[in-house]
Amino acid sequence: MLKLYNSLTRKKEEFKPIRKGRVSIYSCGPTVYNYAHIGNLRAYVFTDILKRTLLYNGYKVKHIINITDVGHLMSDADEGEDKMMMALKREGLEPTVESMKKLADKYTKAFKKDLADLNILPPDKYTKATEYIKQMIDLIKKLEKNGLTYQTKQAIYFDVSKFPEYKDLFLGQELEEKKAGIREDVGRDLGKKHPADFALWFFLTGDFEKAVQHWSSPWGEGFPGWHIECSAMGITELGDRFDIHTGGIDHITKHHPNEVAQNRGAVGHQVVNYWLHNDFVVVGGTGRMAKSEGNFITLNTIKTNGPSPLDYRYLLLNSHYRKKVDFSWSSLASASYGRKNISDKVYNLGFKEGKINREFKNKFLEKINNDLNTSQALAVANELLKSKLANEDKLATILDFDKVLGLSFKAQIALLKSLKVSTNIQKLAKEREKARKEKNYKKADDIRDKIEKKGFLVEDTKDGYKLIKI
Repeated sequence: MLKLYNSLTRKKEEFKPIRKGRVSIYSCGPTVYNYAHIGNLRAYVFTDILKRTLLYNGYKVKHIINITDVGHLMSDADEGEDKMMMALKREGLEPTVESMKKLADKYTKAFKKDLADLNILPPDKYTKATEYIKQMIDLIKKLEKNGLTYQTKQAIYFDVSKFPEYKDLFLGQELEEKKAGIREDVGRDLGKKHPADFALWFFLTGDFEKAVQHWSSPWGEGFPGWHIECSAMGITELGDRFDIHTGGIDHITKHHPNEVAQNRGAVGHQVVNYWLHNDFVVVGGTGRMAKSEGNFITLNTIKTNGPSPLDYRYLLLNSHYRKKVDFSWSSLASASYGRKNISDKVYNLGFKEGKINREFKNKFLEKINNDLNTSQALAVANELLKSKLANEDKLATILDFDKVLGLSFKAQIALLKSLKVSTNIQKLAKEREKARKEKNYKKADDIRDKIEKKGFLVEDTKDGYKLIKI
């Protein structure tokens, strides 16, 4: 039985998919205005463990990650500058659609590289916000028809007073009293009725008069708010009922309550059954890692300093996804040592795979199915490696566990095996060369045959021999 902590109900629940044997997942993706830091990337390692666990339990999984390339302001409360516009200025690019696309492509490519380095399974599809504008407009029309919106000179807003359940979403947060028209209480838009009301569509006025990316809509030229983007992409790709939505814990107070309100307001029922959130990566035991705080570390920084991205993955696996991880270079060094230790034990098992041990597999399943408890699952893996099972059965079982852990044991064993084979072939080739010099041609031919059986041809040249893979 797989149990997951549902942030919406604030309790651990047995996972029951909408469709038997199939699971649909939407993950909040990056706003591609800068490199992702390792705190951002924790969300995707966590979702990868979730996805691998579902696959391990025999489910077929459809997974979507969005790419936000418009509409995300510096503040999640619809305040500040558009992050993509800010990045254009930072990088000295002309304010054009072409420059915006170039910027988005650059950081999308870097994000995908980070996921590959962390051995994260790619989603079935990346959805770019700018390619779903029509769907966003259609969703806003539905909200308008259902009487849940109002319009100011600056934006179309969702009216939370028309959606009483809003205050109970996720945290049961209390809403302030309405103080319409008071700037310090509601933000820069004096027409905004309530601090919690959120923008669905911005107009080309005021701070956004020079916005680079904008589209026509029934209400006027403008661009979408960040929150409507995820609702539109999720519903378009996964339908108006899907299983799981993931994201960082920072989305619990605004972005995800806004999504739930939009979803229910537009289609009339709950769209997502399970909302899962990972906690922060902090630095020095206190501050959350964030670009705005100037304390962020990229995966490339880790690689430059020597540790493998898989060492960072291993660091995260040693903590529960709903607990904070205190990052330091010393904690990463400890994780690097720990991963090397377990990897060495796996390598020493040899190359022959036996049978997966059912007793250990059941122990592993029990831990990982208990709300993705990776630290306890790793403990089972270490217990397995210390056991008295035959090496070939240990190898088969640990490789089975690695379908969830994602530490690339199989790929690294294959590399080690190829290096050993290559070393043996080189040794045979040198023996053959020596036999030829000694004019022992019978021995040389016999060795050539051995080399060919291992998949290589020997080509003699005036400068010596060459090995050619058959």
